[in-house]
Amino acid sequence: MDELTYDEVGATAGDMPAGYHHVRALRVIGQGRGDFERAADRLLAGEAQRRAGARVDASETPFRVGTRVTMRLGLGILSFRIPCLVVWTERTATSTGFAYGTLPGYPERGEERFTLTLRESGEVVFEIAAFSRPGRWFTHVGAPLGRLVQAWMTRRYLRAL
Repeated sequence: MDELTYDEVGATAGDMPAGYHHVRALRVIGQGRGDFERAADRLLAGEAQRRAGARVDASETPFRVGTRVTMRLGLGILSFRIPCLVVWTERTATSTGFAYGTLPGYPERGEERFTLTLRESGEVVFEIAAFSRPGRWFTHVGAPLGRLVQAWMTRRYLRAL
């Protein structure tokens, strides 16, 4: 974990740190055990990212702590390499998720957590929590555009499973 570009590892699980942009979003994506299990399998294989339009290369699937994930967004010379390290995973009967943190080369600094919950009502809820701030010169300059891209990708992730 020495390579991470931020210090607040695990902070997406609770109160997120000051000095970062925060995102919390959720969506009901299904109903019942079958929907939950299918979504959990897809989530831990990086399918939310793939189905949202990122090219995903992972050192292993299902994701576990220490999995290296490199995503690419964009086309040709306008594509960005997005290296991450999985810092948390969980799979229980009612909750599945992972969080990854930014590595050098990621356009931002921070962490993003993806969690599925099977509620007592049977609803399958997909939640995303993230904190980030610019990590490279172009994300400092284009910070307002970066927030728009982050909101767009969050919506895509929520629809992907």
